[in-house]
Amino acid sequence: MAIARLPLIVIDCPDPGALARFYGAMLDWQVDASTDRASACGENGQCISFHRVDDYTPPVWPSQERPQQMHLDVIVDDLDAAGAAVVDLGATRHPDQPGTSYQVFLDPAGHPFCLCLH
Repeated sequence: MAIARLPLIVIDCPDPGALARFYGAMLDWQVDASTDRASACGENGQCISFHRVDDYTPPVWPSQERPQQMHLDVIVDDLDAAGAAVVDLGATRHPDQPGTSYQVFLDPAGHPFCLCLH
């Protein structure tokens, strides 16, 4: 029997509403936002929550100068098409691309995330 369940992931950022809208658009999830907190949730109950942090400093990837601490991998069918779409939403393609079956991007708050082939 599980001790706990994982209902959502919480990500610190400077602008919760903006980051929720970014991930909501990328994943086609519903967004709910207030001043200090926001969330993006899918119909299946998966959610990502975003909390405002004053003086937020984004991670530096891949160095450990400011460790990433976590990142999201999302599955896509076409890396190039998905990459162009997330850039249109506000992501930045990271210059360091160490793999061939995935691509590394930074969300609008600087968190690394990967688009991965299924």
